[in-house]
Amino acid sequence: MSEIKVNKISPRTACGTTTLGDSGDTISIPAGVTITNSGTANGFGATGAVNWQTTPKTSTFTAVSGEGYFINQGSAITMNLPAGSAGAIVAVSDYARNFATYNLTIAANGSEKIGGETNDVILKTDGQAATLVYVDSTKGWVNVQNADDTFTGASPFIVATGGTITTSGDCKIHTFTGPGTFTVCQAAGVCAATRNKVSHLVVAGGGAGGTTDNSKSSGAGGGGGFREAKAPLTPYTASPLDGGSPNTITVTAQAYPITVGAGGAAVPSPTSSAGSQGATSTFSTVSSAGGGGGGGKATANAGTGGSGGGAAGGSYSPRCGAAGNTPPVSPAQGFPGGCSHPGPPDQNGAGGGGATAAGNQTRPASNPNGTGGGSGGAGATTEITASPLGFSGGGGGSGGSNANANPVGRGGNGGGNPPGAATAGATNSGGGGGGTICNAGAAGGSGIVVIRYKFQ
Repeated sequence: MSEIKVNKISPRTACGTTTLGDSGDTISIPAGVTITNSGTANGFGATGAVNWQTTPKTSTFTAVSGEGYFINQGSAITMNLPAGSAGAIVAVSDYARNFATYNLTIAANGSEKIGGETNDVILKTDGQAATLVYVDSTKGWVNVQNADDTFTGASPFIVATGGTITTSGDCKIHTFTGPGTFTVCQAAGVCAATRNKVSHLVVAGGGAGGTTDNSKSSGAGGGGGFREAKAPLTPYTASPLDGGSPNTITVTAQAYPITVGAGGAAVPSPTSSAGSQGATSTFSTVSSAGGGGGGGKATANAGTGGSGGGAAGGSYSPRCGAAGNTPPVSPAQGFPGGCSHPGPPDQNGAGGGGATAAGNQTRPASNPNGTGGGSGGAGATTEITASPLGFSGGGGGSGGSNANANPVGRGGNGGGNPPGAATAGATNSGGGGGGTICNAGAAGGSGIVVIRYKFQ
């Protein structure tokens, strides 16, 4: 091994470049040797070392590879990362220990990634420090210093709690069968803001069937108001009443109180009164009105609501069902109740309105002189919960025959003749309660609220 001893190596030309070795060579520095750098070190960042700048940064700036920065801001600022190249390195540290108060945003360069996502990263833990190394186009800048639980980024997806949570593919589903709170802990970042649009189903409580005495027949309760909107990134088969993207809700990081309406309560017998209206269900700016109660007699007309109650039977006047979609919204949240045919006999209460169809009128043309309650209006079927389920069907009117609820929407059946008990709308269906003959009308079914969004 040859040896050269000199005090200085300089390039042949002034301000030229001196090269040590050739590509593929190894230059060994023995133990105990000290190398002092009084100039600028370029290209050493790949070893994990940074040159710390001792003047703290107080406003937005663009970082330089190989440098570390102390952050001492009096308001939230942004550090823009340099263009990524393999081995580039940048470090930051909370000089004033106040990142929780004044967040530092780390912004990628253009479409480059931080930790595999094209989103800004937010440092918001007091005393936090981070060292970012650019690896490749797949992961981009990767933090090699702090644990994940202190390196908090602007999530590419919604993070939320509340209700009963299930999943379907890449979607998370929150189902509320009673009052609660949908809490968005973290919304998706700016680069993924469209993921903050959530699909929702808001169904109110169904109306109760009317109650009658003296062998008269009552009308059925209307289905609870049905409102649905499907967000573009949450694939499923929606109902015909889907309001689409314009009616979806864009959530932010906050708590959203959820109200789930109770079904209209049954009115005790013997009386002759209209059924009780169902209660309202609410999520954010969306409210669905409770279904209208079924009619009892001339002084106890059917009630309006999400869907209207059906009219009582017999010679009562008026004999028309009550209006649905009250208050009005678009798409309509329900339809009117059915009308009854004049008596005698009086055993022909009309069906309650449903989410997609009006309640059925009694005494069809095929049986103009018979007795029979009108069937309930059809509800709406949606797969927002990952399974096809019908909601907000009208209850069946009371009568000697044909006193059934529509099978879509889970409303209750009407009572028959001789007097029989009507059935209630199904729990968490928003179905209307069935009408009755000389008995208590049945209760409406309680409502439901479902929220669906992309989470991965």
